[in-house]
Amino acid sequence: MKKSSTGKRLSVLSGMTLTLAAVFLARLIQWQIVQSDMYRSMTDGRELYTVAGDAVRGEIFDVNGEPLAVNLTGRRIVFNRLYIKSSELNGIIERALDLAGKCGESWEDELPVIVDADGDFAFKGRGEAAADLRKRYDLPENADAAECMRALAERYGCEGMTGKKLRDVVSVRYNMERTDYSGEHPYIFAQNISERSMAVISEQMSDVRGVTVEAAAVRTYLNGTAAPHIVGITGLISQEEYEDLRNKGYSYNDRVGKSGIEAAFEDTLRGTAGSRVYERDSDGSVRLVSEEAARPGNSIYLTIDARLQAAAQKALREAVQQANDYAVQTGDESMGADCAGGAAVVLNVKDFSVLCAASYPGYDLERYYDDYEQLSNDSAAPLFDRAFAGALTPGSVFKPLVASAALQEGKITPDTRINCSGVYTKGGLRLWCMGFHGDQDMDHAMVDSCNVYFAEAGRLLGIEKLDSYALRCGLGVKTGVEIYESAGTLAGPELSKLTGTPWYPASVSPAAIGQSDNQFTPLQLAAYAAALANNGRRLKTHVVDRIVEYGSNRTIYRAEPEQADDMGVSRENLDAVRLAMLHAAESYAPLEGCSVSVAGKTGTAENGGSDHANFICFAPYDQPEIAVAVMIEHGAKSYTAVNAARKILDEYFLNGGRTPHRSHDP
Repeated sequence: MKKSSTGKRLSVLSGMTLTLAAVFLARLIQWQIVQSDMYRSMTDGRELYTVAGDAVRGEIFDVNGEPLAVNLTGRRIVFNRLYIKSSELNGIIERALDLAGKCGESWEDELPVIVDADGDFAFKGRGEAAADLRKRYDLPENADAAECMRALAERYGCEGMTGKKLRDVVSVRYNMERTDYSGEHPYIFAQNISERSMAVISEQMSDVRGVTVEAAAVRTYLNGTAAPHIVGITGLISQEEYEDLRNKGYSYNDRVGKSGIEAAFEDTLRGTAGSRVYERDSDGSVRLVSEEAARPGNSIYLTIDARLQAAAQKALREAVQQANDYAVQTGDESMGADCAGGAAVVLNVKDFSVLCAASYPGYDLERYYDDYEQLSNDSAAPLFDRAFAGALTPGSVFKPLVASAALQEGKITPDTRINCSGVYTKGGLRLWCMGFHGDQDMDHAMVDSCNVYFAEAGRLLGIEKLDSYALRCGLGVKTGVEIYESAGTLAGPELSKLTGTPWYPASVSPAAIGQSDNQFTPLQLAAYAAALANNGRRLKTHVVDRIVEYGSNRTIYRAEPEQADDMGVSRENLDAVRLAMLHAAESYAPLEGCSVSVAGKTGTAENGGSDHANFICFAPYDQPEIAVAVMIEHGAKSYTAVNAARKILDEYFLNGGRTPHRSHDP
C-alpha cells in the first residue's frame, strides 16, 4: 500500500512539472515569436499606438422609408499627437484658431470663461461649470475667472499671451485635456467645416503633419421637425458616460444617443469602430502597422408616419390658437388664455404600433444645439415630450372605462336609470353636473357626459374594482413603448398612501368622473381607446417596426403584436359601451360630415388654470383601424381637442396619410 501511494505522488508531481514546462514554453513562443515585433520595438525605443476610428451609426427612417436621421459626409480638423511636438502645440493651435476665424468656422469651445466688454475674464453659464473648473484643477473654491486663467496659462505654457488669444488657446488646451488628447486619442478641433474651409486650411496647414482635415460621417436630421422627441438626439460623450462605456470601445471623441430612439437603441445603432495601429520610432518618425475596418450599426424603421405626424402637429398648433382666440372673444382669461401646448397619439388598433405621436410645441433636431438655450428657457417647454410623458387629468374620457367596469361587475345594466338633479351629494360630496338630465340610462349618460350618473356608478363599483380595470386598460402603468414614458398616476388608496394624503371611500366618485388624482398621458389614453376597440385586448405599444442591416433590406428584427393585458369585459358589455361612444361622437359638431363613423368621448378636466380639453376615439366604428387621443393643455373647451382629432382622421382616411402597415417589406 505504501509503495503504491508513493508511486501515485510521483506521477502527480511529474504531471505538474510537465504542465508548468508547457506553460513556460507557450509563453516563450508568444514572447519570442508572436509578440516579437512589439517587444523589439520596446527595447529599441519604438512605441505602438492603437487609434480608434469612428463607428458608423445606423440610420433611422419612418414607416414609409422617409429618412429621419442619416449620415452625410462631413469634414473635420484633427490634431494627431503622434506627429506634433509638445513644444510646438500652442503655436499650431494659434494658427488653427486664426484660420478657423478667417473661414468663419466654429471650433470646440467648452471653457466656461469669456472676455467681457471691459477686456476682463469672467465666468459664463451656470455656476456649476465654474465650480467644476476649480475642482478639476484643485483651485480655491472662491477663485475668480482671472485667477483660474492665470493657473491655466501656467499649466499650458501660455504665460506670454493675453486677452482673447490667451483665452482661446487655453480653451483648446483645456478641452484637449478633458478629452484625453494623446497618441491614441487624436483631438477633434472643429466639426463639419465647409468644403471651402477645408481647401483653405489644408493648404495653409500643409507644413504641419499633425493637423489634418478628414472626412467623417455627420449625423444629419433631414426632417428634424417630424418627430424630434421620438427620434432623439446624439451628443458628445460625457465624462460619466465615458466611464460607463469605455470598456465597450468608446473614446472621448465619440457621440452617443442622448434621448429618444438614439439613446434607447444606442447598442443597435452605434456599430463597431475601426482602428489603426501606428509605430513611432525614437527619432519621431511614424508608420502605419495595421488597420481594421469599422462595421456600421444597424438601421431602424419606426412605425411613425411622418406625413400623419406633420398633420397632427399642424392640428395641435391650430387647436392652441383656437383656445387662445376663445379667451379673447369671451374676455375671460380662464377660457384658454394660458393654453400653450398639446399632444396627439394615433395607434394602429391591430398591433398597437404608434403611427403618430405629436407633441406641440416641438423643435428642429437639426438646430437642437444652436437653439438649445432658447428652447430650454421657453415657458411652453418644447423640449418636453407631452405625448409620452405629459400626464394630465383626463376628465370625462375616463367614463367609458367606468361604464365597462360597472357593467361587467353587474353594478349597472345598459338600462339602469340614475336620476341627475344637477348635483351629486352622496358621501358628503358636492359634485356639479353640466346639466339637469333627469333619469338617465348608460347610453344617454355617455352622450350627455352626466357626472351624476358616473359618480354613482363609481360609488357602486368601489375604488379597488375601478382601479383594477383601469390598470388592465393601461392607465396608471407604462404601456411598453421602447423609449421613455410616464406611468401617470391612478387615484386610490395606494397613491394616497405614497403621497401621505388621506383617502376616503367617497373619493371614488370624483375619480370615476376622471378627476381626483388621475393623471394619464396621451399614449396611455390612446392605448385605452385601442383596447376598447380591440374587444378589450390590450397589446404593448411600440414605435419600432423593424431593424435592418445597414445599407440593405435584410431584416434582423421585426416587432410582432404582444399582449400586455385584457380588460376582462365581455363582448356584450363592450358593445354597449362602444355604441354609447358612437352616439356621443355623433353629437359633436366638429365630427359632422366625417368620412368614417367615429366612436369617441370628450373630456374637460379641472386644474389650476383653464380646463384641459381631451378627446379619445376609434374609427371606423364597425371595423376599427386606428385609435386617437388628443390632449390640449388648458384648452378650455373640449371642441379644441375634437377639432384636432377630426383633422388627424381626415389626414389618415382622406388625404393619403393612411399607411399600409409594413409596406416597405422587401
